[in-house]
Amino acid sequence: MHIDIHILKNIAQEAGKAILSVYYDPSKSGEVVSKADDSPLTLADKASHEVIVAALKQYFPEIPVLSEEGRDIPFEERKNWPYYWCVDPLDGTKEFVKRNGEFTVNIALIHEKKPVWGVIHVPVTDVTYYADPINGAWKTSGQSEAVKLQTSNAASDWISVGSRSHGSPEEAEVLGKYPVTKQVSVGSSIKFCLIAEGAAHIYFRHGPTMEWDTAAGQAILACSGGMVTTPDGGPFLYNKESLLNGSFLCLCRSDGRQ
Repeated sequence: MHIDIHILKNIAQEAGKAILSVYYDPSKSGEVVSKADDSPLTLADKASHEVIVAALKQYFPEIPVLSEEGRDIPFEERKNWPYYWCVDPLDGTKEFVKRNGEFTVNIALIHEKKPVWGVIHVPVTDVTYYADPINGAWKTSGQSEAVKLQTSNAASDWISVGSRSHGSPEEAEVLGKYPVTKQVSVGSSIKFCLIAEGAAHIYFRHGPTMEWDTAAGQAILACSGGMVTTPDGGPFLYNKESLLNGSFLCLCRSDGRQ
């Protein structure tokens, strides 16, 4: 299957523009409603979703789309999908509402339960991370030339990234097994990207996430030399009957445990 990563980049960036048209419009950015799970939904979520789904269906009509804002697809229908797009039109809605800029557009291609292609776009800073298994992981900022990403191989003084809006006692217990000397709080899937580019080394998440929160970040991290696993080191898989993720661990490499 031929996928042009630059098409995916452009789709994510166009979705980012749709988000910013709401973010910078005082008459719209405060319009927040609650979804069934009590998480906030803004006009920006909807605008981004519409841009992404329309473009994916235009360029890749044979690949089904599972989006946070289009999640109601029965497991019986999707369980046999060999490929599908896993999309979060606006990851970090709480950060959007707080207006701290730490929200992203996430698009991932899942193949046989594993994310293999991924794009994460940060609309406010116009930074885009993208990866595929053939060309590796890359980062662009505005119109600057792309930079290839590689996770850090530091032996000590690790930086952990954690959620700005979530935390847990389990996190401290897991991080204690690694040479962590500094912790940084960051919103949304940017945490995966910081590890992919070598600016951080580890991220453990105990609290609830959904598959579309992690898929693009996992693809980018895997293509830059890192890994995402279950807490016991098992594979972290997708297209489960429940789209709710369990706990997971992101590492800059596989040999970090002391």
